[in-house]
Amino acid sequence: MRISTNPTHPTVVSIHVAPATRLPTRAVDEVVAETDRGLVGDRYHGSRRRQVSVQSATSLAAASGDLGHPIDPCLTRRNITISEGVVPSRPGQRFTIGAVELEVVRPAAPCKLLDDAIAPGASRSLVGHAGSICRVVNGGTISVGSPVDLHR
Repeated sequence: MRISTNPTHPTVVSIHVAPATRLPTRAVDEVVAETDRGLVGDRYHGSRRRQVSVQSATSLAAASGDLGHPIDPCLTRRNITISEGVVPSRPGQRFTIGAVELEVVRPAAPCKLLDDAIAPGASRSLVGHAGSICRVVNGGTISVGSPVDLHR
């Protein structure tokens, strides 16, 4: 058995923001995360606790398998999708995306509206795979390709 000396690390694969509730998300290449405010240009910017939502492509693949239908990251309405791994979900856990430090507020709950946006049963298949809601502890810029450290 060969052990890699250069293990892969998660990176940001997509970023989505929506300017207001119920408006479609739009993909961006980078976004500014402001300490205790959230993502500039997103509907939750300025919120006290729900500032950034983060999901993993690994978890989306598992949910897609359960659903039997691919799940496009933009349709989940999460802000940040990382390439792999399990996003921390215990309140108080911290992790970093580039220089930005996030703290988990709670696991994200899938919304029933996803059944219309993705496919019937999507919200059920995303239970346990929907990522986490976080607050910004230390701000900075998050870009597609930013490294992610899930183990702080």
